[in-house]
Amino acid sequence: MIDTPKQLGKDGRPGTIAPTEIEAIIRGSHGNPFAVLGTHKAGDFVVARCFIPGAEAVTVLSLDGSEIGELSLAHEAGYFEGTVALPSPKPVRYRAYRGDVEWAITDPYSFGPILGPMDDYFVREGSHLRLFDKMGAHPIKHEGVEGFHFAVWAPNAARVSVVGDFNNWDGRRHVMRLRVDTGIWEIFAPDVRPGATYKFEIIGKTGEPLPLKADPYARRAELRPQTASVAAPELEQKWDDKAHRDFWEKADHRRQAISIYEVHAGSWRRRADGTFMSWDELAAELIPYVVDMGFTHIEFLPITEHPYDPSWGYQTTGLYAPTARFGEPEGFARFVNGCHKVGIGVILDWVPAHFPTDAHGLREFDGTALYEHADPRQGYHPDWNTAIYNFGRIEVLSYLINNALYWAEKFHLDGLRVDAVASMLYLDYSRKEGEWIPNEYGGRENLEAVRFLQKLNTLSYSAHPGVMTIAEESTSWPKVSHPVHEGGLGFGFKWNMGFMHDTLSYLKREPVYRKFHHNELTFGLLYAFSENFILPLSHDEVVHGKGSLIAKMAGDDWQKFANLRAYYGFMWGYPGKKLLFMGQEFAQWSEWSEERSLDWNLLHYHPHEGMRRLVRDLNFTYRSKPALHARDCEPEGFEWILADDAENSVYAWLRKAPGEKPVVVISNFTPVYRENYRIPLPSAGRWREVLNTDAEIYGGSGKGNGGRVQAVDAGGTIYADVTLPPLATIMLEPEN
Repeated sequence: MIDTPKQLGKDGRPGTIAPTEIEAIIRGSHGNPFAVLGTHKAGDFVVARCFIPGAEAVTVLSLDGSEIGELSLAHEAGYFEGTVALPSPKPVRYRAYRGDVEWAITDPYSFGPILGPMDDYFVREGSHLRLFDKMGAHPIKHEGVEGFHFAVWAPNAARVSVVGDFNNWDGRRHVMRLRVDTGIWEIFAPDVRPGATYKFEIIGKTGEPLPLKADPYARRAELRPQTASVAAPELEQKWDDKAHRDFWEKADHRRQAISIYEVHAGSWRRRADGTFMSWDELAAELIPYVVDMGFTHIEFLPITEHPYDPSWGYQTTGLYAPTARFGEPEGFARFVNGCHKVGIGVILDWVPAHFPTDAHGLREFDGTALYEHADPRQGYHPDWNTAIYNFGRIEVLSYLINNALYWAEKFHLDGLRVDAVASMLYLDYSRKEGEWIPNEYGGRENLEAVRFLQKLNTLSYSAHPGVMTIAEESTSWPKVSHPVHEGGLGFGFKWNMGFMHDTLSYLKREPVYRKFHHNELTFGLLYAFSENFILPLSHDEVVHGKGSLIAKMAGDDWQKFANLRAYYGFMWGYPGKKLLFMGQEFAQWSEWSEERSLDWNLLHYHPHEGMRRLVRDLNFTYRSKPALHARDCEPEGFEWILADDAENSVYAWLRKAPGEKPVVVISNFTPVYRENYRIPLPSAGRWREVLNTDAEIYGGSGKGNGGRVQAVDAGGTIYADVTLPPLATIMLEPEN
């Protein structure tokens, strides 16, 4: 319409446009400003058109700074046009004047697009696995000019602009180009610098302006309560973790020792004034602590950007941005690198099940239900007052899967713990009859979510074989941690919620009643190898009035500590990987709160310091004895020795691995001191007591076997008479 080979406009000037189009530019309602603004061929001339509010005069410059034309003011609101001395359309700059004020602008409309037809093809196919390099805001040099490329998916919008401190938040200044095939809007904004704040101004399809939206792909965000995205430089980190990553890429995770320390980064420790520590400050204290304690991994509660501290990060508004609470993204990369240099893995708690309904977030992003289901029976989560992702939409799947790949590639994460998988798998999760929509076969399984999880795990393990995925899944859904090609969901591990529930239920009971509930501790072995399990004592068990682990234990204070020590010994000897939430390693009395640091002063008291020493020794025992970890997920690694002594509440079993010394684990869950308790053992000879939770160094009574027991062969029956300390777990291994 504008770029016809017409020599002169109606007023005798080349390339003039109709007043209605000028009005549309000024109002920000023009359907395609790239066809009008910038430099264009008009017959034998090249014309430049620009909209610079507040300018009274404009000079056009080439990129090398030479003057190539003066533009005429065609509308007092700041619309200019005129011919320029160029052989063909090229990027240009403007020098604008108002009185004695002068400023420079590089014309965003004089640049071509960044995304190409192959991007469009892969986006539409749902196979684009590098969207994190294309969408959002990225610094680039385009046609000789430095700036940022912005791209956002909003297929139902009438107009999308990027607004920020670089254009006075004026949505008329950087109206984006629509790629019709994909619904992605993009623009190269020259001269935008790292650190600039921005959002997207979206006009709905019926012309209504929406609340300004943060960038779904933003790699950095402002510190709450501010909600703008931040134009971030590409992450630069000198990685020193090749040995760490090479090891885990080749390792069978199921046969490695994995002991996870679950951490809420905002409350593990605070500065003296109560403010959050930076990633560098956390690294200086947390990494040495985790190394000393013998944990193999740190698992962070969600550290992606979120507006509300008490959500602990589970209501995230920025899946690609490490929260600004602890500093810039580079700080988190340095933290991960520091962990890897000393052999510690980092796992991120990841939330693809739902998202909050904050106005600046994903909800009704382009004026329609875009990321979420429109029907609240599928798109609204009644438990958390959040929106549920539409797992049947290709672009939504791509957004989430690319995010998983992004953390593995850019930040070298070692794993993703996928939150609330059960809520994704069932269409009737937390819903009454009539509040949910059955699947195409009339069932309650969310087949779209199943396909998403299978695709997520397939692509994640294909691209990053050293990165494990872990499902928090609380139901009996089959084959959660089985390969996709065998009909499984494809996760590496699954949290064993049943273990957590049954064992804590047992240990809350007074010891005199435990004999009536003996099977609460044996039942778990019926399914212990149906999945690759992690045994979690997680944050969920020490919040919302549930109290701390030490407070849950039965008995007086001495018995509470003894119960918890015996429980930890039981758990570290039980098949499955281990996870312990921060503060429980030293038996914090108070329930965890995200508002304050852990009660580190308790370590001045022997029972608490003893508990910490025990957890430390359990970790190193677990890691140093292959029998305790190399067959964690396989039935060949476990054998009951005593499963039915309900009267005495004693349990004993054998842990084993090919070619390794076996370890016998014995737990006595009554406060009765038992001497000469006869235990069958697999071989005669001396057995060494490698761990005793009743040792005085741990705060116990010091009862035990003097470090050794003697197993004898009595006509084919091999046994040892063992001393069982009260409320304690001991571990034995053969000396030879």
